[in-house]
Amino acid sequence: MLLSTRLATPHDLPAIAPLFDAYRQFYDQAPDLPRATAFLQARMANTESTILVAQGEAGAVLGFCQLYPSFCSVAAAPIYVLYDLFVAPDTRKSGAGRVLLQAAEQYAASQGVGRMDLTTAKTNLAAQSVYASLGWVRDEVFFAYSKAVDGAVAV
Repeated sequence: MLLSTRLATPHDLPAIAPLFDAYRQFYDQAPDLPRATAFLQARMANTESTILVAQGEAGAVLGFCQLYPSFCSVAAAPIYVLYDLFVAPDTRKSGAGRVLLQAAEQYAASQGVGRMDLTTAKTNLAAQSVYASLGWVRDEVFFAYSKAVDGAVAV
């Protein structure tokens, strides 16, 4: 399958939002397409993230990844957090996840970002093998912590 990647535009929202909703469900959230759509629409409208899409030969969106800008104080440099990566279940093993990760790396380099970080579920072994094959290094030194603020649910 011939795949291509590109930056998403607001025109892509109807194709990306169901994938984002499925991504949230993968992480044990209830289905909520209106919430998924509103969240992505706000990120796009406020230019708070960069979304890349993978397309098949016919132009259908097969998957997406979302990068959030951040900083590394220790390196005193900007970084990207690759927080969301999802490929439609019926197109998995097509290489879409791999090309999205490669496109994210190329985009980060073009923006002068020296590092990307991501987290994934310990049980997400298929994704972990792709990350490792592309040179991502699992952190064996630091623990990650989260704390819900003001009654919000920590995920």
